[in-house]
Amino acid sequence: MEENKKVKWHPAFYGAIEYELKDDRNHLEFESEHQLSKEPLKMDMLIIKKSDDIRIKKPIGWIFREHNIVEYKAPGDALTIDTLYKTVGYACIYKALGNSVNEIPNDSMSISLFRNAYPRELMSMLSQIGACVDNPHQGIYYINGIINIPLQIVVTRQVSPEDYSALRVLTDNADKEDVRRFIEETAELTMPIDRQNTDAVLQASVQANFMLYEQIRREGTMCEALRELMKDEIEKEVEVERAKAIEEGRAEGRAEGRAEGRAEGSLETLCALVNDGLIDIKEAARRMNMTEKAFGQSLKEICG
Repeated sequence: MEENKKVKWHPAFYGAIEYELKDDRNHLEFESEHQLSKEPLKMDMLIIKKSDDIRIKKPIGWIFREHNIVEYKAPGDALTIDTLYKTVGYACIYKALGNSVNEIPNDSMSISLFRNAYPRELMSMLSQIGACVDNPHQGIYYINGIINIPLQIVVTRQVSPEDYSALRVLTDNADKEDVRRFIEETAELTMPIDRQNTDAVLQASVQANFMLYEQIRREGTMCEALRELMKDEIEKEVEVERAKAIEEGRAEGRAEGRAEGRAEGSLETLCALVNDGLIDIKEAARRMNMTEKAFGQSLKEICG
């Protein structure tokens, strides 16, 4: 993936977690990148459970206590034994930085690590060092024997598609049915915080799986929210293509205007822009140096 297209997975993950736990939002307090000290030492996420009497509805939150340390590994990032102990270390530092001795008891804490892919080498090493791995729920693994704080690893690729749509689309290899389910599930959301969280998830997921979302958008069966989001993404793609073509044209000694015309003249992109009402057929035909009739036929063949 090009550097200027690097996906911002962590903000999307924060949105996904808040969305997945929205049924218990009134009982939780979310802090992204909780700073552990004056030095730049930060946990990915801290979730404060406001009342001991509340049991979180979704299984990813069943181990939650008052203070819940969360580590997220983006697609392509390794989840190793050192990552696990680093996160355990964050939890220990967080406990030690209370305002008084044992202000944060160990039984008031939990540790969660999230990753899309199953960490096979880590699980094998945990077995070798005598840790006990329990798998009480689909995609959720409790780790015992490392520390006397509840510890779990959540494999988002394995969790229930029906229950964790936001987490499942946070990958660079999203499943088409997961995307459909997430879009349909979130189409009727009205609360601003829910929209903000799902928009963060979509921005990352679309950027990492653009062609899949474009395919779904063209099928004409998705909600208007996806069409609006894809409109923005298509415009970004056009800008990238335009810049590339201009640079190529300069390198080849061609006129900048001709190169820009080629960039804008990506037939599929222009058809999508016409389909979404961003430009009209006349303008698209001009960019492709085609007649309106010829472009209209191409539009029919490509976009339906």
